[in-house]
Amino acid sequence: MILVAWLAIWVAGGAALWVVTRASGQEAVRHVVRQQTDEVEVVARLLAGKIEQSQKVLRMVSGGVTPAMLDESLLLEGWLHQGMPAVRFFDALQVARADGEIGIHLRAGKLERASAVDPAERDALRRTLVDGKPLVIEHVAGRSGEARVLFTMPVHREDGTVMGAVLGAMRLQSQGLLPPSMALPSREDSRLMVFTRDGTILAHSNPGRILGHVRDEPGVASVHAAWRGQGHAVAGRASSEVTADHVVSVAGMPLPQWFVGRVSDAPPLFAPLEGAQREAAAVVGGVVAVAMVLVALAMAALAQPLAQLRHWAPRLLQGQVPEPWPRGRGEVNALVGVFRGLGERAALRTQEAAQLAQQFQAILDCASVGIIITRSGMLEVVGRQACEMLGYSPGSLQGRPARLLYASDAEYALIGQRVRHEFEAHHVFDGDVRFMRRDGSALWARVQGRSVVPGQVAGGTVWILEDLTATREAQQEQAWQATHDPLTQLLHRDAFDQRLRALLAERSTRPRTQEGLDAGDDPPCDGVVLFLDIDHFTVVNDVAGHDAGDDVLRHVARMIESQVRRIGWAARLGGDEFAVVLPGCSPSRGLAVAEQLRATVAEWEPSYGGRSFTLGVSIGLVVLDATLQDVPSVLYAADMACYDAKRAGRNRVELRRAREATASGRMALGPA
Repeated sequence: MILVAWLAIWVAGGAALWVVTRASGQEAVRHVVRQQTDEVEVVARLLAGKIEQSQKVLRMVSGGVTPAMLDESLLLEGWLHQGMPAVRFFDALQVARADGEIGIHLRAGKLERASAVDPAERDALRRTLVDGKPLVIEHVAGRSGEARVLFTMPVHREDGTVMGAVLGAMRLQSQGLLPPSMALPSREDSRLMVFTRDGTILAHSNPGRILGHVRDEPGVASVHAAWRGQGHAVAGRASSEVTADHVVSVAGMPLPQWFVGRVSDAPPLFAPLEGAQREAAAVVGGVVAVAMVLVALAMAALAQPLAQLRHWAPRLLQGQVPEPWPRGRGEVNALVGVFRGLGERAALRTQEAAQLAQQFQAILDCASVGIIITRSGMLEVVGRQACEMLGYSPGSLQGRPARLLYASDAEYALIGQRVRHEFEAHHVFDGDVRFMRRDGSALWARVQGRSVVPGQVAGGTVWILEDLTATREAQQEQAWQATHDPLTQLLHRDAFDQRLRALLAERSTRPRTQEGLDAGDDPPCDGVVLFLDIDHFTVVNDVAGHDAGDDVLRHVARMIESQVRRIGWAARLGGDEFAVVLPGCSPSRGLAVAEQLRATVAEWEPSYGGRSFTLGVSIGLVVLDATLQDVPSVLYAADMACYDAKRAGRNRVELRRAREATASGRMALGPA
């Protein structure tokens, strides 16, 4: 007892420590990740705002440029210097005419020659003149100090045509874009960077890394590679990833196609948490040790009088009288007397139980029917005949759950409901039940059940099983042969008519409404029927023989069955004609299924006698709407649609609605 108490205290203390440290650790990680994610997203939004602000300034410049200014450089220069913020906002500013000629080139607010325009700036102006759209381009030069961002804006005439373009260039490290203050807070174990879609670093906490590549950045390299591999677009939302060595947070800027990322080293970041967890472990360990000592002392004092009784009590129950018997006061003496009486009665009951067990086992071994006793869903007793019926060795089912004898949980639950209903109504059960043998095969048995204690199912239930498997299989075989085609194993014509008739009759019992339907609207649809005729089948029969033709019919039947078994049913109507019914299927879905069937048959090229044959299938589809009332009308409509498919060139699908055919005068649907 002391050891159990110690173990319980140790387990409880360890579990409490584990829960607290794990919860605190997870919360700390979530806090750090959330803080870093928010920080990166804020920086990305600020930088995106700066880019949008730069575009707005450039838009103001393009909006004030007139055709006269483009023709006269002096007018344009004077207008730009009269209070325009763009001259001071951008490091360089150019205005180009529609023919690509540079009208004015300002750098640091001073006029320069047009020939001094950088080729990248000239290319950006040309693209804007051609596309008529503003651009944001990162221009990476040979040295980090020359890295720039180019903004372009088209100049439109009143009729919307492009008459020029304006370009503003800014250094990446300027106050207008990526000032050093954006890298705060600065920590040795954390790095803030801005990089392009292809991985070029535009800004970094370490200036020496500018214009490098993120593949050389620990932590962010794997994140960027995974993003490139997935082919996702640049999204504005921030996300974070925690690894054993780093905490990586990345936020995208969709407009310039840039990313803002922060990489923090995990060990220094979580070092304070680990120290706090070690201190908590030490405190909890001390408390647990003290508690274990106190509990041990208390329980030792209480348990000593019972220790000897525990030692001798099992021997007393086995009929052995201890000499000398331990004596004590109060409860110990009372327990001694109780145990002596229990020992005598236990010996008598053991003898009687052994006799009953021998008699009961003889009944189980000699019975010609299967006998099973269950209690609370468990198999308490299983007779020899029942074990043989179920394919188990004698005694192997004792103590196993009754669920083992059924194919699925759903079937076991259904049988349970049926048994409860029968017992509530008649206090007995008598019916046919399907079990599952050990090898997975089915066993049908007539089962009779009765509670061990009349009226009390909780006291156990006796079941008697009589094997009916052979009888059931014979009945099912006769029923199957009466409704199926022996060659293709599909329903034959009579069974198809009967099943389709039942579907139409069931449809007619449901209420229908025509409210809201105009004259051109389709009537409500209860499914579709496909009529299939194999193209060029007679060629196989004539050239390869009827055995080959039968093989074609069997193979086509298997292809049809595999395509429609989950959504409908198929039948062979005769010869090389088949039919498929898809209840509740829309016309568009029916056309998709029919086209799949046609493609499957067309792809198959059978070979008989060294010769390959090309087959096809013409399919007619008719919609089961209110105008089709009986089986002959449905089949006639489907046959006519199939005829249209053959006449249109074979190996195709044709859809005909009943009222279309009626309007054309080709058939009269419904009862006469």
